[in-house]
Amino acid sequence: MAPQDEHINLNGKVAVVTGGNSGIGYTTIQMLCRKGVYMGARDEGRASAAIKKLEEEGLGGGSVHWLKLDLSSVSAAVAAAEELLQKETRLDILVNNAARQVPGPFEIDAQGLRDIMAVNHVAPFAFTEALLPLLERTAKEDGSDVRVVNVSSMGHTGVAPVTFASIEALNQDFGASFMNSVKTYGLSKLANILHIKNLQQRLKQRGVQITCIALHPGVVRTPATAGMMKLFPVLGWVAYRLAFSSADVGGNSILFAAAGKAVAEKRELYEGGYLVPTGKLVKPSASAQSTQLATELYVTSKKVVDELLDSAGRPRIAWYE
Repeated sequence: MAPQDEHINLNGKVAVVTGGNSGIGYTTIQMLCRKGVYMGARDEGRASAAIKKLEEEGLGGGSVHWLKLDLSSVSAAVAAAEELLQKETRLDILVNNAARQVPGPFEIDAQGLRDIMAVNHVAPFAFTEALLPLLERTAKEDGSDVRVVNVSSMGHTGVAPVTFASIEALNQDFGASFMNSVKTYGLSKLANILHIKNLQQRLKQRGVQITCIALHPGVVRTPATAGMMKLFPVLGWVAYRLAFSSADVGGNSILFAAAGKAVAEKRELYEGGYLVPTGKLVKPSASAQSTQLATELYVTSKKVVDELLDSAGRPRIAWYE
């Protein structure tokens, strides 16, 4: 764990970490515990067990609360955001960490979305956008340092889409083989970076001071990556132990983006940026730098979310444009 003097004072701050009941999400919550952290997770039993473990390990005077968050449903993700808006008067840090991993197959779900794109991009996109009023309110307070962090992956470099201007482009699938499922996963992780790029631009146009960052947390040993290694019974496990880093490495990468002093001191440098371990600002792929793709993705994602909320009889999100 990185020294605390490298991070801003977290006392009194409220954070949300999705997918926080295991892996790097769990480690991130452990590091952020100073006042209040919400663990966004679908399964109450797993979340409760993780929170109990965190409490036994010591929360440093903070607290952790379960937020029911089902990212397989856009409507449910927005409902979770609405619940948080009712419970809290501030939100300082949002970390979108939860994601579906490889291998596939990745199917079209009941929402009409490729399931991995729904979980990895569309639902987190809707969750984030629905929380913007609370994030903005917090950002207007004196001395605030509000941040939105999307956990992406270097896997985004393996795809180069021509467009995101339709739901068909959003739902693109590269095939059932392991390597092709990595590309489909990479497409969803590219979307995470483009969302950050577009969100930062829209916030700056509104004069809202929120720092938005995407990052690759490193190749980390987690329950999800351990499951993936079952596909490679011998060599896979050797590589897993030798080449994959501990969850602390991934957690520290996220913590730098969410609470690093360096980000606070040079905010404009990091706005809309992409980081690799630990805290190194680099350029992502050419596709991830495309303003056109970022705009297309926003327009398509917004249209999909509006239609799904309409069909569920739920109010639309007040979009920041």
